[in-house]
Amino acid sequence: MKIVAIGGTGLIGRGVVSRLQEAGHDVVAASPSTGVDTVTGEGLAAVLEGADVVVDTPNAPSFEDGPVHKFFERSATNLVAAEKAAGVRHHVVLSIVGVDRMPDIGYMRAKVTQERIVHESGVPFTIVRATQFFEFIGALADGATTDGTAVLSDVLMQPIAATDVSAALAEVAVAAPLNGIVELAGPEPLRLDELARRLFSATGDPRTVATDPDAGYYGGRVDDRSLTPGNDPAITDHRFGGTTFSRWLEERH
Repeated sequence: MKIVAIGGTGLIGRGVVSRLQEAGHDVVAASPSTGVDTVTGEGLAAVLEGADVVVDTPNAPSFEDGPVHKFFERSATNLVAAEKAAGVRHHVVLSIVGVDRMPDIGYMRAKVTQERIVHESGVPFTIVRATQFFEFIGALADGATTDGTAVLSDVLMQPIAATDVSAALAEVAVAAPLNGIVELAGPEPLRLDELARRLFSATGDPRTVATDPDAGYYGGRVDDRSLTPGNDPAITDHRFGGTTFSRWLEERH
């Protein structure tokens, strides 16, 4: 089976490529660094020639509302057009749990647009909505830090290790398209402020964490249902990674 991993040189894409290659598939890692640009369409026709499956995991170079929306809209539009021309039989998209519950966050609106384009394309698909990655907790804390204190919400999350996301995407890629949505989360619900405290403790980071329930998430309003799985009755396929935050900290720090 030929599988093209869009964003295949990134955090999640690298793991997807590695797992599928180990399973014996013909896998191509596609990204601007390999000559494939989904936003401009450069290299798409050539890389998708003979492809059975596309795993779609690119990330936008900017989180600003206008650029991020343009990125995902153009990327998805160009990609599904090229897939139809090439006869691709399965488009797997990495998205975000709760993406349609946070309309005041520009990144989420952009991902909703991406999902809609894929859903309406006519190409068989599976959308995998994952929770926040352990690997990005540090960046969330960095963006909230002033004078040595990270001010973070105590919002409930159910974060997941990037390796578990890659493994799940690789599994979905070789299965039949669901033409629906899968929710993917870590094994345990945890609060954002406590995640940062545990990360700082494990890494010897001298910063402190101050809890502010109104701090929000990427500038948007959230509650305990926003970032956790199981809160959309229309989604019945729930999957869970096995790596706990404690184990992830031990392995990396």
